[in-house]
Amino acid sequence: MWVVPEIFREYDIRGVVGRELTSAAAERIARAFGTYLREAGLAAAVVGRDNRASSPEFSQAVAAGLRSTGCDVVDLGTVITPVFYFARVHYGIDGGVMITASHNPPEYNGFKLARGPGTLYGEQIQEIRRMAEAGRFASGEGALERRDVVPAYRQMLREKIRLGPRRLRVVLDCGSGTASLVAPQVLADAGCEVIPLYCESDPAFPHHHPDPVDPHNLVDLIRTVRETRADLGIGLDGDGDRVGAVDDQGQIIWGDLLMVLFWREILPRHPGATCIIEVKCSQALVDEVKRLGGQPIFYRTGHSLIKAKMREIGAVFTGEMSGHMFFADEYYGYDDAVYAACRLLRILSNTTAPLSTLLADVPRYHATPETRVPCPDEAKFDVVEQVRRDFTAAHEVIDIDGARVLFPDGWGLIRASNTQPVLVVRAEAQSPEGLDRIKRALAEALRRFPRVAPLVW
Repeated sequence: MWVVPEIFREYDIRGVVGRELTSAAAERIARAFGTYLREAGLAAAVVGRDNRASSPEFSQAVAAGLRSTGCDVVDLGTVITPVFYFARVHYGIDGGVMITASHNPPEYNGFKLARGPGTLYGEQIQEIRRMAEAGRFASGEGALERRDVVPAYRQMLREKIRLGPRRLRVVLDCGSGTASLVAPQVLADAGCEVIPLYCESDPAFPHHHPDPVDPHNLVDLIRTVRETRADLGIGLDGDGDRVGAVDDQGQIIWGDLLMVLFWREILPRHPGATCIIEVKCSQALVDEVKRLGGQPIFYRTGHSLIKAKMREIGAVFTGEMSGHMFFADEYYGYDDAVYAACRLLRILSNTTAPLSTLLADVPRYHATPETRVPCPDEAKFDVVEQVRRDFTAAHEVIDIDGARVLFPDGWGLIRASNTQPVLVVRAEAQSPEGLDRIKRALAEALRRFPRVAPLVW
C-alpha cells in the first residue's frame, strides 16, 4: 500500500515516521496535492517545515513531488507554522505544505495542506488520499527557490504591534520547539525583557514536550516566573501556533480565560459581534461574551474548521482551549501564537495592574484540564455517538462536536480527537462536589466500552 489511509485525518495528515509515514508516501501525497493545485489553476506552492528530525527528509520528498507535477516550489526552510501562513500572504502564493506534527510526540510527523484562504480539511483531505491511492498525477518540471521570509515576518509584527509604556519582563518557554528560532527575537523587538527558557531548537525535546496545554509541561515556566518575579510567562507549542500563559503569581491562564482578556479588548470595538465558542470552553467565557454584548455560538474543535467558520460568518476573533488564537480584527485570521503573545503583552503593557488581577472578577468554576483517554481511531467516533445517545435521555446535550452534557450545576464533555487515537474529556461545575459527580458520570459512561482505556483524571 502506497499510503496508510488512517493518516488522513480531519484537518491534516499525521502518522508515525517510518511505519505510517515514509519519504515515498510523502512524495506521493505531494504529487497528489500538486495535481490538486494544478487542476485548480495554481502552479506554485510554499513549503515549510518544523524542527523535527524527520522534517528535512520529508521536505525534500514533498518538494520533489510538487515539482514533478509542474508546481514551482518556494522552500522556506525551518519555520513555525504561522510564518508559513504569512509567507503565502506575503508572496501571494495560494498553495502550500507545512511539514509538522504540531504537539504530537517526536516519532510523529505530518502535513498541513493549504489552498486559498485556509487549510484543507474533511472531504478535501480525503480527496487528496483518493488521488494518492489512484496515482492520478499531473506531470511537469517545477522550479525550486529558497527564500528567507522571517525578516519580513518580524517587520510585519513590529508594524502591527506597538506595546504601551510599561516595559514587561517575560519568561518565554519554547520547549526546544521551532518557535525557539524566532519568538525570542520578536518579543525583544517589541521591547520586552525576555528571560529565555528552553529556547534552543532540539527535536528531541529534552526538557519537556512543547505542548502548553499540559500542566506538567508548565512546571518549569511557573517556577521561573516566580523566581524572577516576571510579569508573566509565555509557553509555545512545537510549531508555534498555540500559546499558553502563566500570570505573575505562577497561575496558569487557560485558553478560555485568555479569550476573556482578548474579548474585553475586541468586543467594545465590534459591538454585537457573533462570538464562536469552542465546545471545550468554560461557561465563564460564554457569560462574559454575553455581558460584553456579544452573541456566543458553540462550534467544533479544529484549526481548519474554526478558520472556515470564521470566514463564513465574518468573525473578528475566536480561539480554542488548546491555545490556538485566531485574530481577524487586526490580523490575518490564522492562528499565530507569537502574534497572540504580543496581543497579550499589548494589553498588559497599557496597564499598571498585574496580570493576576485583570481576571480577578471572572467567576472561577471548578474544572478539570483536558484529559486524553486512549481509544482506537476506528472506535472513537462510535463511542462518542453512543455516549451522546445515552445522555440525551435525561440531559440536554450540545452535540456540535461530541457530547457536551449539561448538568444542573455544570457540564461534561466527551469528544473524539481529530489528531490522535484518544477521547478528549473535560468537566466543569460550580462546586467541588458537583465536579466530582460529573466526573463520576463521565467515567461511568465510558466504562461500558471495552476498547476505551480507564478514565483517570
